[in-house]
Amino acid sequence: MHRIEKTVFLLLVLVGGAVFLAPIVMAFEPARMPGDFIMTYNKQQLAIPVFWSLCASGGLSLLYLFYRR
Repeated sequence: MHRIEKTVFLLLVLVGGAVFLAPIVMAFEPARMPGDFIMTYNKQQLAIPVFWSLCASGGLSLLYLFYRR
């Protein structure tokens, strides 16, 4: 049971990091990927890069894991 709780916690950290990093990743205007959310705000379309944000969050999580040791 402890292993499941740890896995759920790690997934929540990954998704939370992606939500936090999405505006930062949007500033770099990466190429659109399948799964991006398209939102309209003030007659302007904004593509929210879900995949790129998850990759950035995963990369930062791995860096933290390696530097923590």
